[in-house]
Amino acid sequence: MTSSHLTKKQLDNFKSLLNDKRRRLLEQAQETLSNEMILSPDDRFDEVDQASSEYMQSFSFRLRGRERHLMNKIEIALRKIEDGEYGVCEECEEPISTKRLEARPEAPLCIQCKEAQEKEEAVYAD
Repeated sequence: MTSSHLTKKQLDNFKSLLNDKRRRLLEQAQETLSNEMILSPDDRFDEVDQASSEYMQSFSFRLRGRERHLMNKIEIALRKIEDGEYGVCEECEEPISTKRLEARPEAPLCIQCKEAQEKEEAVYAD
């Protein structure tokens, strides 16, 4: 299985897009961490502040969870470029459109499979 529908130039372009995305994620994570370090643990909070602080912490953990998820997708996409499997849908094994890859270079699914997955998730969410 190879990504024959993409040229070497396109692959190099996607590789640098993915690397840029990864670098930005790491910078954001670093920023988030240094901002959170400003809150010293011996600051006295009243209960309202304590609650909102805990809310902010759980929010930032969720955010980091999402960042981690994206980072994982980026790593997988970069590995696929190396393996010559990039740009192929993991579900139906058809080529993922270049337009979709330009919008989301880490996308593991073609748009049809992604939409089907989202419909399925919406059913389970109800």
